Amino acid sequence: MPATVVVGTQWGDEGKGKLTDLLARDMDMVVRYQGGHNAGHRIVVNGEAFALQLVPSGVLYPHIIPVIGNGVVIDPAVLLAELDSLIAKGVDVSRLLVSGNAHLIMPYHQELDRLTERFLGKNALGTTKRGIGPAYADKSSRVGLRVQDLLDPKIFREKLDVVLHEKNLILTKIYNRPAISAQAIAEQYLDEFALRLAPMIGDTVGVVHGALDQGQRILLEGAQATFLDLDHGTYPFVTSSNPVAGGACTGSGLGPRDITGIVGIAKAYITRVGAGPFPTELDGDLAELLVERGHEFGTNTGRRRRVGWFDAVMARQAARLNSLTEMALTKLDVLDTLEEISVCVGYEANGVHYDYPPYHQSVLHDVKPVFEVLPGWKTDITASTKYDQLPSAAKDYVRFLEETTGVTISVVGVGPGREQFVRPT
Repeated sequence: MPATVVVGTQWGDEGKGKLTDLLARDMDMVVRYQGGHNAGHRIVVNGEAFALQLVPSGVLYPHIIPVIGNGVVIDPAVLLAELDSLIAKGVDVSRLLVSGNAHLIMPYHQELDRLTERFLGKNALGTTKRGIGPAYADKSSRVGLRVQDLLDPKIFREKLDVVLHEKNLILTKIYNRPAISAQAIAEQYLDEFALRLAPMIGDTVGVVHGALDQGQRILLEGAQATFLDLDHGTYPFVTSSNPVAGGACTGSGLGPRDITGIVGIAKAYITRVGAGPFPTELDGDLAELLVERGHEFGTNTGRRRRVGWFDAVMARQAARLNSLTEMALTKLDVLDTLEEISVCVGYEANGVHYDYPPYHQSVLHDVKPVFEVLPGWKTDITASTKYDQLPSAAKDYVRFLEETTGVTISVVGVGPGREQFVRPT
C-alpha cells in the first residue's frame, strides 16, 4: 500500500496534529519525519487536550505503530517527559519506535542556540532556543551524536569528547560562558536516558518498508510547514530541516514512488510565529479578535502568533512544491463573527503582478497583497456535522479557496474537537 504525507502549507500551526489524528483512523503506522520539539501538535479528545511535540499524533489510537524517523532531532529529556505525560493520561506508548539514525539534541546545542539569538539582537531569527538549529548544523558538519550512540557508551564518550572540545572553546572564548562537563552529559545520557530509550530504538527504515510490503497503510507527519522549509521558505526566517513533502522521503527512508497521497493543510486564515515577511498580516482589533477566537498562542512556547488573511499566493506555491493531491482547511469557525472576509489572490510590487511569491527576498518584503472580499456568514458553525449544514456563504468561501488555489478541499474543520470536521461532497 502507498504512503500518505500530511504537510503544512503556511508557516505552521495549521492543525497538522488534528488532521493526522483524523487520518490515522484508517492507517496502520504514523511516521514523524523531521523537526524537533520546537513544533507542537494539539489534539482535543473528549474534551481533553493532548499537546504532542515529538511523539507522532497517531499514538492516541491503540492500533497505530508510532515511529520517530531518522530526520527528527531528539531531546531525550523532552521525549521521555512527553511519554510520561501520555502514560499518566492512560495512553499506551509501548509501540513507539525511534530511529537509531535520528540525531540527539545536546545541552551545548541549547546553550549555543540561546547565546546566538541573544547576540544577533535586532537581527534575531525568532527561534525557540531549544537547540534544533545547532543540532541540525552538527548533523551537516558530521559531528552530531545519534540515538544509536546511546547504545554504545565507548563510542558516545569518544564522539562527545571530540565535539565538546570545539563547543567549549566557542562558549568560553567567544561568549565568555563556562565550559560544559562531558562527564555530566555522559552520566545523564548514558545512565538515565539510554536505559529507558533502549527498548524503543531500532531500524525504522526496515520496519516502515516491512509494513509497506505487508500491505499496511502509512501516514507521514511533518512538523512546521512549507514556508518554514530550509530551502523553500522565507529564508532566513525558517526552520533547520525540510518540512515539504520531499522531506518525508529523506526523513523516513521511503522512496518517492512509495508516496501517492499528499494532503496539504491550511487555516482558513493564516498565522506566523516570530520574525519574517507576512504580506497579509493584520493588526488592531481585527487581529486581536482572530488571536482570541483562534487561541493563537504557541502550543509549546506560549508565544502570540501574528495573524492575517488567507494567502492564496502562498497556497499555490505550496501546492506545486508539495504536489498536493488535496487540502484540508482548519479553523473555519474562527471566522464565524465577521461581516466580510478578505482573501489575498495576488501580489503587486513595482508595477508587477505576482500569482506566485517572487523569488527575491527584497521584492517579497515590499509586495502589496491584492484582495478579493467575500461576505461573512455571521453564524456559529461549530455544531455542524455535515457539509450541507454550513451557511451558503461559508460554502462559497471554501469553494472560492478551491478555485483560487487549484486544490480540492476534502476536509473542513469547524471546531477544536476531534470530531469537529465536515467533508465537502
